[in-house]
Amino acid sequence: MIRKLRWKVTGVSMLLSAVILLSLFGGVFFTARSSLRRGSEQAMEQALEVGLFEALRPGQDGFAPPCFVAEVYPSGTVRITGSSYYQLDDEAALQDIIQDCLTRSEDSGLLSAYHLRYLRQPRPLSVRIAFTDSSLEQSALRALVGTSLLIGLGALAVLFVCSYFLSALVTKPVERSWQAQQRFLSDASHELKTPLTVILSSADLLHASDEENRRYVDNIRSESRRMRALVEDMLTLSRLENPHHQQPPFTPVDFSDLVTEAALRFEPVAYEAGRELAYEVAEGVTLPGRSGQLAQLCGILLDNAIKYAPLHSTIRLTLRRSERSACLEVENPGEPIPSEKLPHLFDRFYRADDSRSDHSGFGLGLAIARTIAQEHGGEIRCRSDQRSTCFTVTLPLKRRNIG
Repeated sequence: MIRKLRWKVTGVSMLLSAVILLSLFGGVFFTARSSLRRGSEQAMEQALEVGLFEALRPGQDGFAPPCFVAEVYPSGTVRITGSSYYQLDDEAALQDIIQDCLTRSEDSGLLSAYHLRYLRQPRPLSVRIAFTDSSLEQSALRALVGTSLLIGLGALAVLFVCSYFLSALVTKPVERSWQAQQRFLSDASHELKTPLTVILSSADLLHASDEENRRYVDNIRSESRRMRALVEDMLTLSRLENPHHQQPPFTPVDFSDLVTEAALRFEPVAYEAGRELAYEVAEGVTLPGRSGQLAQLCGILLDNAIKYAPLHSTIRLTLRRSERSACLEVENPGEPIPSEKLPHLFDRFYRADDSRSDHSGFGLGLAIARTIAQEHGGEIRCRSDQRSTCFTVTLPLKRRNIG
């Protein structure tokens, strides 16, 4: 949990940093593009007015790209003057460029096919058009983008390292609080087990002489068993969620056999409860895991379905295999669970319906099931509609890193 929290904090920090850098470099890019375009237009205006075509040297006032000017008369005569930067002896190409420019409605713009920017100026006896090379502008923008990318990637790499180590400081109080909570839960559960064992043993040895006292003894025994079940569930959840608790290693588990055994074990339970259990299990589904925890997962889902399925209904258990995962489904008919309550089903001590409080559960079973699924690199989901409620567990067939 703490590791996931650290990655979330790091991810949020990196996302914010990336947005800030992108906004910063985007502003620089658009400012530079506007400045280059304005410089080109000023150079063309100067060429149209004073006939200055050559580029000034860097450092001189009015540094601008080189231009050439075409003056077109009504008779069709064209006079070309301009910078030695351009080869102006290809009359056919120049005619195409000028014709393309004259057909456009805008007095300024970009001729992408020729990599030229133009500025058109109508005059009393002619139309004068100034051109400048836009490839200089584009190459400057490409160099700016390349430099920005290098700076941005370097900055993100440094920020990632800083964010990851700083996230340890941010999550340290949460980690201490979480560990304290886990220790309290584990210690309290251990402390409760001893008096509960004494109470149960005393109740078993106590012989009531009359019917009224016998009823009280039975109540003591019944409630003590409920409390022991709660304590055992709390201990199980504490061990599963405690990263420092020594867990047995993963081994190859024949999940098909395990699910079948769970179905056979709960088949008479369902029959006694007035329900029917139908199951379809794919053969040869093997995955890495802990057989005891996976058996407990199956038992939780089947027990939950038997409790909440209507009398004389059929509970369906299905195990399927895909290319990369095993999919276990336990479906039971019954009243739908409201959609706003579905996300909370796997919270501790949560009950979707208070009217179900007469059941022996405490709202920890599905929390344990989710933790077991996550421990095995999988997930558990629930869907509920007017027809049925279905819990689906997806487990990977190959071991992967679980953070």
